[in-house]
Amino acid sequence: MKQFLGMIAAVALTAFCWGTYGPVLHFGREAMHSSLRPFVCVGLAYFLIAVLIPLVLLARGGERGSWTRKGVLWSMLAGAAGSLGALGVILALGFGGKPIYVMPLVFGGAPVVNTLLTAFMNKAFGQLKSLFLAGLILVITGAVTVLVFKPQPLPAAAEHGTANAVAAAPEDAGPPAIAVAPKTAEQKAERFVEILLSVLLALLCWGSYGPVLHRGQAAMGGSRLRPLICIGAAYFLIAVLVPLALLGPLRDTGSWDMSGGIWSLAAGSLGAVGALGTILAFACGGKPFTVMPVVFGCAPVINTLTTLAFAHTPMAAVSPFFLAGMLIVAVGAAIVLFFGPRGHAAPK
Repeated sequence: MKQFLGMIAAVALTAFCWGTYGPVLHFGREAMHSSLRPFVCVGLAYFLIAVLIPLVLLARGGERGSWTRKGVLWSMLAGAAGSLGALGVILALGFGGKPIYVMPLVFGGAPVVNTLLTAFMNKAFGQLKSLFLAGLILVITGAVTVLVFKPQPLPAAAEHGTANAVAAAPEDAGPPAIAVAPKTAEQKAERFVEILLSVLLALLCWGSYGPVLHRGQAAMGGSRLRPLICIGAAYFLIAVLVPLALLGPLRDTGSWDMSGGIWSLAAGSLGAVGALGTILAFACGGKPFTVMPVVFGCAPVINTLTTLAFAHTPMAAVSPFFLAGMLIVAVGAAIVLFFGPRGHAAPK
């Protein structure tokens, strides 16, 4: 029972951290007007929390497990998947997506990828029962509902009142000038495709994160710190060194902003602590089949509440169908948890 409660606590920690990741990162990206610079800050936070601190703790001794080539490889792959997933989220936000619907889409599709990859790696497709598959269908249906009925910003007149806007205008003012040309249907379609591809990158990478990380931790004898160090090292390579080298060639027009840096570092810290929570859940006996769907089912709810609180999104902009889609995602994730395969395929 103690081990089970520990797993629940670790899963709750991961869901909270990853659920607040998107809104916090959105503030960092908006302040820097860049996609690469917040990515660098995220990588730096991972390097501090997932590399330096674990190395100090590991040097003190008492950590079970050992370094193995297989474990390092799988854990580095998990770190690469996590960092590329973070890049997908940043790109989706940079193309005009909002955390209130980008993150639920990522968390709604990731359990499907997690389940299929876990079944493939464990050769357990025969254990995928009808109720389990029905849960996956609910997750997909809820994710599509979230996308279709995503909250839209209210017009300025609706938020502040048309009368106030008229009163504030000078009497001799002419017709209001159009500062920005309205987007054409082609431009909207391009942005939609860009956001969709970025979300697809994030959900594919984060969906494969759990099974790959579990394989790396198992290869290291159940160690908790060693896989985390490998994840932080992969983040440092992909999220720090590569973006810094691309700032010039890609002609990044953003700027290093103190507020944006703090928000982005906070987002990276949440991601790193969430990664630690996943490792602890696996160390307490959890499996990717069950741990990751619960995380991805609870995180969208936390993401929505955080976005509504931080981004000042009016409740009038939230459709009941959007909330219903969130509920469908959560119910589907719960079904996946209870009816998911529990182990490896039976030996022949």
